[in-house]
Amino acid sequence: MADDDGVVDEGTETAALREALAAEHAAVWGYGSVGAALPAEGRPPAVAAENAHRDVRDRLAALLDGRDADPVPAEGGYTLPFPVLSATDAAALAVVLEEGVAAAWVRVLDQAARAAVRELAVGVLAAAEVRAVGWRTAAGETPPTTAFPGLPAG
Repeated sequence: MADDDGVVDEGTETAALREALAAEHAAVWGYGSVGAALPAEGRPPAVAAENAHRDVRDRLAALLDGRDADPVPAEGGYTLPFPVLSATDAAALAVVLEEGVAAAWVRVLDQAARAAVRELAVGVLAAAEVRAVGWRTAAGETPPTTAFPGLPAG
């Protein structure tokens, strides 16, 4: 964002991008658990989502590297918010992953100093919500959509 003097603060933008990268790492890892709990015929959406998050993760890492900002490394493992013992649990976990990514990208959008970063944030945020709608439907959640993806409810 620009300050009162019109100076762009890339530091806050970079910090938000690092947070988004951490969320993307968690999503990539989490989709392994999602896919493992789905029957073989139900795995293509999980594989597609994992690949989408890998692509965004790699793009973010390159962007941060280009700024000489150390990309956030992936953790060795992540704690799941609940046991994933069924296809419904897997879909619910995918919703949590997409909502976590969406929240991180809303922060990027809020802190973006450059138009290209805002465009990236809007695109990734929209894609996360599209995936979340499918997973909410599979998990039996209603409503399947959110009015403002990435923002806290209420």
